[in-house]
Amino acid sequence: MHTKEDLFAQLSAMNAPRDSVVLVHSSLKAIGDAEGRGQGVLDALIEYFTADGGLLCIPTHTWAFLGNLDEPTLDVNSDRVCIGTLPKLAAADPRAHRSLHPTHSMAVFGDDEAAEAFIAGEFTVETSTDPRSCYGKLIGRNGYVLLLGVGHNRNTTLHCVEEMMGVPNRLSEDWKATKIRLKSGDVIERPIHCHHAVGIKDVSANYPKYEPAFRLHGAITDGFFGDAKAQLCDTGKMADVMKLIRSRSGGAELMADDSPLPEELYR
Repeated sequence: MHTKEDLFAQLSAMNAPRDSVVLVHSSLKAIGDAEGRGQGVLDALIEYFTADGGLLCIPTHTWAFLGNLDEPTLDVNSDRVCIGTLPKLAAADPRAHRSLHPTHSMAVFGDDEAAEAFIAGEFTVETSTDPRSCYGKLIGRNGYVLLLGVGHNRNTTLHCVEEMMGVPNRLSEDWKATKIRLKSGDVIERPIHCHHAVGIKDVSANYPKYEPAFRLHGAITDGFFGDAKAQLCDTGKMADVMKLIRSRSGGAELMADDSPLPEELYR
């Protein structure tokens, strides 16, 4: 069994920062047998990443509930999420500051004032990973993405980088209706442009193509967390690599399939 001390030692071995903003995507199954099971893993992550003033972000996405307006797309009083066990635990945790993005909300842990500032304005964004959202703030603050037992197909931050670069054919042309239930119980409506690419089934499924380029430019630090392979990813460096590749490709569509990126685009 992996104890909290074991997990801390593994994070320290990766030089995982304790005074920055870190977004965690995870597979509890890959992490394996940990003290306290899922709640123990969440508690360990909160303690480690917030001890020195940092913020821990856990995605609590609800995009799968688009299209059914009989229920709010996001209910901040509920633990209903569509992406896994750790996000569900994070959504229910009383220490969490839950953002009001209707489809791509986050549970943010850390200093109350800092966390509230980080999630401020989420209900005003217009797209799934709007550069003004928490994802844009993560990049703007040179934060990190920590992948625990999952790959870059789960690295939602890359969607935000594409939005920042103005990559075409990534968002729905029409507005999608959503509803957000607030802590007060009141429900507000917020239409957004959601992720959609004509002719490409799943853009994010092809994001692992970037990994060799990220590695070459020092954007990834490898390690373990429990039994899971871990990648600590520098958001600023990832964004710079993606901008380099887009510039050298002349703006070509590179995520239409899973064929490797030509090395001349990033070497």
